[in-house]
Amino acid sequence: MKEHDIFIGLMSGTSLDGIDAVAVRFAPTFELLGSCSCELPSTVRDQILTLCTPGNDEIDRMGKLDQTLAQLFADAALKLMATLNMSADQVTAIGSHGQTIRHRPEHGFTLQIGNPSLISELTGITTVADFRPRDIAAGGEGAPLVPAFHKALFSDRQHARIVLNIGGMSNITWLPADQSQTVMGYDTGPGNVLLDGWISEHQQRSYDAEGFWAAQGNVDSQLLDQLLSLPYFSKPAPKSTGREQFNMAWLQEQMTLCRSTSAPQDVQATLLELTARTISDQICTFSPEGVSDIFVCGGGSHNQTLLKRLSQLLSPIKVNTTDALGLHPDWVEACAFAWLAKQTLNGLSGNLPDVTGARGERILGAIYPA
Repeated sequence: MKEHDIFIGLMSGTSLDGIDAVAVRFAPTFELLGSCSCELPSTVRDQILTLCTPGNDEIDRMGKLDQTLAQLFADAALKLMATLNMSADQVTAIGSHGQTIRHRPEHGFTLQIGNPSLISELTGITTVADFRPRDIAAGGEGAPLVPAFHKALFSDRQHARIVLNIGGMSNITWLPADQSQTVMGYDTGPGNVLLDGWISEHQQRSYDAEGFWAAQGNVDSQLLDQLLSLPYFSKPAPKSTGREQFNMAWLQEQMTLCRSTSAPQDVQATLLELTARTISDQICTFSPEGVSDIFVCGGGSHNQTLLKRLSQLLSPIKVNTTDALGLHPDWVEACAFAWLAKQTLNGLSGNLPDVTGARGERILGAIYPA
C-alpha cells in the first residue's frame, strides 16, 4: 500500500440511528477527508430489532436483511465518494463493521450482517469485514475493538486519558501516558439503548434530544437499585455486552420485580442515571492515576443532561468530547473500522488482548477483493 492511501469506514451500531461513513488517510498523519450519515429506514430498523432476539424463520429473514443492509452500506459509501468527487480506484479499501444482530461471546460466536461481498461488488472497492469473530476464536470477547484505534490516535505521552464511547452500549478506554503500561478497556453497560427504547415506546421519538425529557423527571431510587443489582456491573473485565442483556423486556421485568409505578419521565431520568452511574462507578473503581480528562464520543456525546451528570459524578476530572482532540465524536467509530481495514491489509493486529481477553494479538477481519 501507498503512504497516502484512502480508506472508507462504515459503522452501524447498537443504537440503530444510521450508517456513518468516513473517508480517511492515516499517513503521513491522520486526516478525515469527509463524512456522512445515512438514516436507516424504519422498516429495516424494525427488522434488525426483530432479529436481535430469537424468533421464527430467522435464517431466511437474516439472509434477506443481509442483502438489504449491504445495499445500504454500499449506498452510504457511494454517497460519500460522490460528495468528495472520489472514484473507486482512489480508495484502497472499505472497512465495514456490519450490523450486529447477536453477540454471544460466552457461546463462542458473534454475528454481524451486511454482506461484504455485495458491498465490494456494488462499490468496486475491496471490502474488509467480519472483524470480531477472529478475536472470539482466540478466546476473547470480540469487543470492544475501538480501544486499539483509540490507542493509535489519542494516546499522549504526557497525559493519561480516558476515551468514553457512548453508543447503544458504553465502553471506556484507559490510555496511560507511560507507553509501557497496558491499555485497558471494556463495556461498562448501557449507553443510549434503554433511553432510546423507553422514549420510543412512550413518545414515539427515536431518542431524547440533549436528554431534555430525562431532565424533566426524578430518579426512582428503588428502580435504580434494582437495575444496578445486575451481576454484569460487578463482573470483572474483560467483558462486553449488547441488546441480548439490555432491552425493553429486561427493563420491564426489573420494573415488575421492584413494583415500580413511576411516571414515564421518571423512568427516563432513572435510565439516564443508570448510564451515568455505571460509567462513573467503573471509572472510579478502576481509578487510574493521573487522569485529568475524559473524552466522549458516540451519539451520547450530544446528550447534555448525561454529560452534565457525568461531570458531577467524576469531578474533578474534566469531561470533554473528542472534538478537543481534533476528531468529531460522531465519526470516531467509523474511523476505527477504516483503521482496522488498514491493519488487516498490512497484516497487523487489530485487537488488544488485555481489553478483549484474547490469547494474543490477532489479525482481524476477512478480505473481500473488488
